[in-house]
Amino acid sequence: MKVSQIEFPSPKGTITWYTFTNSGGASVTLSTLGAGIVAVNVPDKNGRIDNVCLGYADGADYIADGPCLGKCPGRYANRIANGHLVVGDKEYSLAINNGPNALHGGPEGFQNQNWKAELKDNGVIFTYHSKDGEEHYPGNLDVVAEYNWNDKNELSLEFRAKSDADTVVNLTNHAYWNLKGADAGCILDHEMRIDAEGWLPTDRTQIPNGEIAPVAGTPMDFRKLKKIGADINADFEALKIGKGYDHCWAVSGWEPGVMHDVVTLKEDESGRELLVSSDQPGVQIYTGNWLSGSPRNCSGRSYNDYEGVAIEMQGFPDAPNKPQFPSQFLKASEEYRRNIRFTFR
Repeated sequence: MKVSQIEFPSPKGTITWYTFTNSGGASVTLSTLGAGIVAVNVPDKNGRIDNVCLGYADGADYIADGPCLGKCPGRYANRIANGHLVVGDKEYSLAINNGPNALHGGPEGFQNQNWKAELKDNGVIFTYHSKDGEEHYPGNLDVVAEYNWNDKNELSLEFRAKSDADTVVNLTNHAYWNLKGADAGCILDHEMRIDAEGWLPTDRTQIPNGEIAPVAGTPMDFRKLKKIGADINADFEALKIGKGYDHCWAVSGWEPGVMHDVVTLKEDESGRELLVSSDQPGVQIYTGNWLSGSPRNCSGRSYNDYEGVAIEMQGFPDAPNKPQFPSQFLKASEEYRRNIRFTFR
């Protein structure tokens, strides 16, 4: 495995990008900023290698970007209603940064921190120490995001975390994919399949109402391969709220600790396919509805809306306030461990 690196000065200190190139010439680039995925270069059906992961030209541009491009948000990815959190017998008021709600751990969050890195032959172990009270969350939390890249064009990501006090944790990666190429334009013609019989309806602020509704007969039905744009403009309240897909699906047959093939993404022109597997109970699909105005990419322009799709394997949004959802509480000294695998073929 060939390994190279590049550094960028930033207000967060030196940001380092590590690139790992396998025996077939495919590569991934990972960043210390937010333990992020910056690029994934894989072959198309003709063997041409191109980047399929949306990214910015400058490492410092990832700091506090709206789209959270490629990074690992936390301490709690997705939304918590009104920033209201109760752990044990204590109530916490989290920072409000998305309408009336807390999103992705707050305005700083793990995604805007410069993580420490330990280089391996085929990947990186990123670590971050989140202090007790950071963004108003309880407990000193030590977090690990370990990436591995192999000759089969599989990128695996394992999260581990331990706290010295009871807390909540929900970790994911927020990469955006365009299998035609990161600068190839709209992704609404991509086909997608989600192994999910149910999805989580929300209120107008995108907080789940607590039920898991059947996808059957709705635009949320991706049990068979379907173009992302086939129903995105349907007369369906959830799609109007989010200006497209920005919703969580409940993984069919989910069992704690068991890896499951959840999402298939395909693009005919390139012949590329991405399979996303995980042991997490939910997947948030976000069709890049608000990408416009993002920092410049490598071709010198900002992305437009719907030029990438984020496939975020995670726990359910607002689960700490919804006891019927799979728990995201972490007891002191217990280990949080979750896995995601991206397979390109």
